[in-house]
Amino acid sequence: MRFRDRADAGKKLAQALKKYQGQIGVVYALPRGGVVLGAEVARALNMPLDLLIPRKIGHPLQPEYAIGAVVESGEMVSNQREVARVDPQWFRQEVEAERQEARRRRELYLGGRQPVPVEGRTAIIVDDGIATGLTMEVSIREARRLRPAHLVVAVPVAPPDTVERMSREVDEFVVLDRSPYYLGAVGAYYDSFYQVSDEEVVALLRSVAADERVKEHDRP
Repeated sequence: MRFRDRADAGKKLAQALKKYQGQIGVVYALPRGGVVLGAEVARALNMPLDLLIPRKIGHPLQPEYAIGAVVESGEMVSNQREVARVDPQWFRQEVEAERQEARRRRELYLGGRQPVPVEGRTAIIVDDGIATGLTMEVSIREARRLRPAHLVVAVPVAPPDTVERMSREVDEFVVLDRSPYYLGAVGAYYDSFYQVSDEEVVALLRSVAADERVKEHDRP
């Protein structure tokens, strides 16, 4: 399965999630790319859009290779075998630096807006795809900490072994591409996979929030 762009993938995800339309819940997008899909899903399901902000911790000699991931609360996951091979002090410093960066991004993207309550409700985590799985794994842990009644992960594409493993951690795992062969990179499934800017993330969040306010005003 291929997607024209993230918006196209988001519309297809929304169709796969249509049984949740009208339920009380929250769509959580992973910035930056996941916000494009999250906006499509939130609008289609009539749910508010919020963020989970995992930050990758790259290997000191190969920064693109993730050996860990952390979120604002300090929740963390790591590749223990790889972490054991790096300097412990360096790793602790990186974890704290990325935790602070996640907090900075929440302020940048949401401007002090309070998180949407999800306890006892449905939480749907959306991203544009999964590669190593560490950022999604820590996002699942963070979402569990918020105590939703039902937790869903929805992505267009992910490695089959990752889908199998993570399906045990959530109530439902929705993946659009069911091929047993993973192409090795999320971008390989998209015709257009440009770098999403901070400005686009802010604009999308504001747009969905404005739509939500209009719906609230129109309700009897």
